[in-house]
Amino acid sequence: MGDNPTARGKECAMIVNGITVADGATNALREMILSGALRPGERVHQDHLAELLGLSRTPLRTALATLANDGLLDYESNRGYRVREFSVDTIRSVFEIRSVLEAQACRIAARIGCSNAMLDELDALLQTGDDILASGELDPAALPAWRQMNVKFHDAIMRETNNPLLGEFVARTHNVPMVSDRVILWDDYTIIHRSHDDHHRIARALRAGEGERAAAIMNEHVNFAGDLLIERLRQDPEGALQHLLSNAASGGK
Repeated sequence: MGDNPTARGKECAMIVNGITVADGATNALREMILSGALRPGERVHQDHLAELLGLSRTPLRTALATLANDGLLDYESNRGYRVREFSVDTIRSVFEIRSVLEAQACRIAARIGCSNAMLDELDALLQTGDDILASGELDPAALPAWRQMNVKFHDAIMRETNNPLLGEFVARTHNVPMVSDRVILWDDYTIIHRSHDDHHRIARALRAGEGERAAAIMNEHVNFAGDLLIERLRQDPEGALQHLLSNAASGGK
C-alpha cells in the first residue's frame, strides 16, 4: 500500500468477523503479552510479529500504539517498543485496587437485586468448579476449564451492576500481566479449594441480598490471591514467573 495515508487508514479499518484488522492485531498481541509469549522486558520486533500474525506493518503499528497507551508496552525513541515490566510493589497495589473495585461490584449487585438468571448462572459455575475439584487433586488438564469458570463467575457479578465504567476499570487491572485472570497458581489443591469456597460464600451472600458480606468476602478473596502471588515472586522470582507463564499459556478464557 506504499505510504498512502488513505490506503493505510482503509487497511486498519477493514472489518473481519466483526472487528477491524487493527483491533484483531491488538487482541492478538495483548494475548501474547498476558500469556507470556512476549516476556516482560522483551523488545518487540515488528517484522517478526507482522510475519507471525500475517499482517502488514500498518495495523501492527496501530496495535502497538494502542497497547502502549494501555500500559502494556513502553516506547523508547529510536528503539521501538518493549514489553513493560512491573515491580512487585506495583503488582501488589493493582491487586489492592482490583479488590476494592470487585467488592464494590458486589455491593451494587446486591443493592440492585441480583436477577434469578444471574444467580442460576453462578450456581452452574459453582457446580463446574465443584466437579473439577471432586477428585481431591489438581489435574493440569483441568486448568483451562477452571480459568474459564473463574472468569465467568467474576464477570457475571460485574455485569449485574449494569455499570460499564466499573467494569472498564476492573478490566484495566487485568492489563498488568501478573494480575491478569489468565494467571492462576495451579499447584496447591488446598489453596484452590479455599478460593472456590470463597465463590460459594459470595454467591450465598448475594442470593441473600447481603451486599456488605459479599463485598468483604470478595475483597479478601482477591487480596488473598495477590498475597500468595507476591510471596512466590519474592521467594523465587524466576521460578514463580516460569510457573505462572506456563499456566497462563495453557489455555485461554
